[in-house]
Amino acid sequence: MKPLIEGIRPYLELCKPRIALFAAFSSASGFLLAHAASRNKLFLIVAGVLVLSSGAGALNQYLERRTDALMPRTESRPVPSGRLSPLRAFCFSLSLIFSGLFILLLTGNKMATLLGLSAVLWYNGLYTYLKTKTAFAAVPGALIGAVPPAMGWVAAGGSLYDPGLLYVCFFFFLWQVPHFWLLILRYGEEYRSAGLPSMTGILTEPQIARIIFSWIFATAVSCLFFVSNALSLSPFIRSFLFGVSLWLVWNGIRLLRARGKGNEYAFAFKRVNAYMLLVMILLSVDKL
Repeated sequence: MKPLIEGIRPYLELCKPRIALFAAFSSASGFLLAHAASRNKLFLIVAGVLVLSSGAGALNQYLERRTDALMPRTESRPVPSGRLSPLRAFCFSLSLIFSGLFILLLTGNKMATLLGLSAVLWYNGLYTYLKTKTAFAAVPGALIGAVPPAMGWVAAGGSLYDPGLLYVCFFFFLWQVPHFWLLILRYGEEYRSAGLPSMTGILTEPQIARIIFSWIFATAVSCLFFVSNALSLSPFIRSFLFGVSLWLVWNGIRLLRARGKGNEYAFAFKRVNAYMLLVMILLSVDKL
């Protein structure tokens, strides 16, 4: 049993499972928010996004294997550490991507499939390229975070141009930026050592913290769009969304006071992610 687990583990790590689960959960939130008459497709859209996101993450690790080998944070990943060959990682990633697209096609919604394919191309094409050229690649890269809820929404029969979906996508986009930049704040020197542009080479840590706080504050404010009647949320859920948004702003203020404390940056990263998870749970519970 142990050899089997050890053989599977590198492939699981290659999939970036936490990111894939977040993407799948956000697609479920988008599906439920669209007021689907039938929830028969919910499993298919979640499974499709989970597999497709896993494939995109695996392909990203294949493409970035050389720079990953230069950074302590990523040198132990399956490909740079030698636990998986580049060819196996590449073939595995493609098999997941095509499997995910096939599952999405089973939903009967071509738009959801096209959105999924565009996210893979954006992530592993434009964003991966921009990371080698500019320290601000996280801003266009954050658009990827808005795609899974949109996939869930259209798979449920919702319109891609519905104002409610625009609120949701805008919120997910804003959240992605501080999520990315908090990592940069912690590992900026590693990025620079690997030859990648980093904000830490352009701005001081207090300046970066203030910029991140601005995005955190904007994320919290955008969440209040959900309080509007566009998503038809219950008063109970609205109150909780308001409460967790205040909590996020308070944590943003703590980040401003950190003054170079690496542990606080790590805690802020976890809290930003926890906030998104709480929001998705509240939105889903309201519709269930």
